[in-house]
Amino acid sequence: MRSSKKMQDQMAEQETTGQGTMEPEVAVGSEVEPINEVSPAQAELEQVKGERNQLLDRLARLQAEFDNARKREAKERADSRDYTVSNTVEPFLGVMDNFQLALKANGTKEQLRGGVELILKQMEDALKGLNVQAVETVGTQFDPRIHEALGSIETKEFPDHQVLEEIRRGYSIREKLLRPALVRIAANPNQVAD
Repeated sequence: MRSSKKMQDQMAEQETTGQGTMEPEVAVGSEVEPINEVSPAQAELEQVKGERNQLLDRLARLQAEFDNARKREAKERADSRDYTVSNTVEPFLGVMDNFQLALKANGTKEQLRGGVELILKQMEDALKGLNVQAVETVGTQFDPRIHEALGSIETKEFPDHQVLEEIRRGYSIREKLLRPALVRIAANPNQVAD
């Protein structure tokens, strides 16, 4: 404590005598340069540059996020497509196996026909599992939205425009037509067309 009191006394003495004050020495004939002050325009420029750099950084990050999201979405779409295709194809693999066995079989014509009929039934079941239904044809009235007429058969036994023969089966999935049925329809000259 004594040493700090002694130091305070010495400093006070130097101040009163002028020995302890430090004034800058200036050479005679030289000019004093002003302290570098930043002008308001330069400060604003620096601020704008900083904001620009932040925005460019943010833009680069957003671009990278967008690219990653686009790649992720493309991969998810491809995975979804592959999953859908595999679930669609799987029921038909058994049908193909049975066709290959039928081709290797050495049975009679009737046995081969019976085998093909079983395979056809298996194929229809696979389509039903995918919500694919056959379009009604024989015995129904011709409907241009689901039938395509390949010709007509003149008859007096059936009403005009009734489907008499199915040439190629048509299919729909739920309410959407996959392909129209190709049919032949009745042409009854005794009935007047509406």
